[in-house]
Amino acid sequence: MPARSILSGLFVIAQTFGAASAALAFGFDEVAAEARALALQPWRDAPPSRHRALLDLSYDDYRDIRFRPERALWQDRPFELMFFHAGRGFSQPLQIEEIDAQGRVQPLQVPASAFDYGRNAAKLPALVRPGAAAEVAGFRLHTALNRPDYRDELIVFLGASYFRALGAGQQYGLSARGLAVDTTGGQGEEFPRFDRFWLEKPAPDATRMTLYARLVGPRVTGAYRFDITPGRRPEGTTRVEVQARLFLRGRVATLGLAPLTSMFLSGENQPRPGDFRPEVHDSDGLQILTGRGEWIWRPLNNPRAGAFVTSFRLDGPQALRGFGLLQRDRRFASYEDLEAHYERRPSAWVEPRGDWGPGRVELLQFQTPDETHDNIAAYWVPETLPAPGAPLQPIDLAYTLHWFGEQPPVRPGGWTVQTRRGHGYDTAQGDELQFHVDFAGPALDAVRTGAGAEPVRPQVEALANARIREVRVQPHPQAGGQPGGQTPGWRMTLRAERLRADRPVELRGYLMQGRDVLTETWSLALPPEGEQKR
Repeated sequence: MPARSILSGLFVIAQTFGAASAALAFGFDEVAAEARALALQPWRDAPPSRHRALLDLSYDDYRDIRFRPERALWQDRPFELMFFHAGRGFSQPLQIEEIDAQGRVQPLQVPASAFDYGRNAAKLPALVRPGAAAEVAGFRLHTALNRPDYRDELIVFLGASYFRALGAGQQYGLSARGLAVDTTGGQGEEFPRFDRFWLEKPAPDATRMTLYARLVGPRVTGAYRFDITPGRRPEGTTRVEVQARLFLRGRVATLGLAPLTSMFLSGENQPRPGDFRPEVHDSDGLQILTGRGEWIWRPLNNPRAGAFVTSFRLDGPQALRGFGLLQRDRRFASYEDLEAHYERRPSAWVEPRGDWGPGRVELLQFQTPDETHDNIAAYWVPETLPAPGAPLQPIDLAYTLHWFGEQPPVRPGGWTVQTRRGHGYDTAQGDELQFHVDFAGPALDAVRTGAGAEPVRPQVEALANARIREVRVQPHPQAGGQPGGQTPGWRMTLRAERLRADRPVELRGYLMQGRDVLTETWSLALPPEGEQKR
């Protein structure tokens, strides 16, 4: 019997076994009911894998366990499903179930024969024997993104509540999470996890994929629905519509909603001595769109010690219209990395659906010695939370995650192209800081010049621990903004005096002509200088 037929037969056995307890029209409300029931019970974590040898695998040995692509599920549908094996850091197996066209839930059992165990086969005799079932820690969905005859990875769910998605022409970079708990402000971060998934079997002509997840943790449980629309060419933006309902079983200091996680090692604002690559990062800035229509851009930083936490408090009706971690620089020459290709890393934009009320966008940055560690997190923190425990008051939220490359779903009329720190021929005086900020965009293309035109002028202020000494602006005919492009723009150069070395600095500025605001607000925050020194 061909390999695909063997796999299908084993899946059918699992489905038949679970069909007796299947519920009709399964959906979000059923997952939410499970999450609510768990929140009323004492916390009890699930046991790890029953195979001790899986937990003891080295990093390289675990990577040697590979799913066989020819054994993917739903190969006759627009989306096909592959799995990640449990082991090493992914110690707790998942429950994964399929929802058929009639809404019936049927458990999926993945045979161990669907994996190639490589050099680990001798260490795992219980798994390589005929008929053994594998323990899975995550899964990935594939579909045609770049060309119709090849199925690319679309989205991956693996580890805690982490997931990553791609559109056409992109390469994995930053991650999203279902929830962040006490990333800052508490007694230590807690990582709730998705422990159970329900996947709707795609129809033969499906254009999107729907799945549900149950979130469990010592202080929070929750239900999630994900509707995933692939970003095929030419647009290339993958959209993930998220619906969530959360229940607090314990007190949380910082509840981070719609969290994003990324990496910033070095950039034009913070070059890395000795590295041949000009920049190394999955994201280069945090962008925010407030309910009042202000665009904010905060360049990222790699602090030299400790954690550096900043935030933007927003209130009023519809306080937040969106935020994201963006990879704006799309030029290969900015990275010069033939393997990592940071210019292909996606940006992620969170677009709330409905009014999330007052709160803050919080940005966490901490030191990373290399590009293998994520050191950036951004998330929304609501101003108030319901009291934990019975009677349970759910937290409901909905948002759309846009994973995009060169074309953002929304953008200001003028945006920051780059931020460079340092001096030219002149020398710094004492604790002087100097920055060169380039702006580009259609609002700057339309700037009026010549006789009678008002000048382009900067609006700059020091919000914390600095005094502005000088600010000037000038046309920049090669400000760019697109790969290989020479879109005209403007450069703002400012000199500021740091008042105290042991305190952070915060500066902000934008360009105007007359009463018209031309650009987003450039909002720079620097850790204490003592943290910057090696």
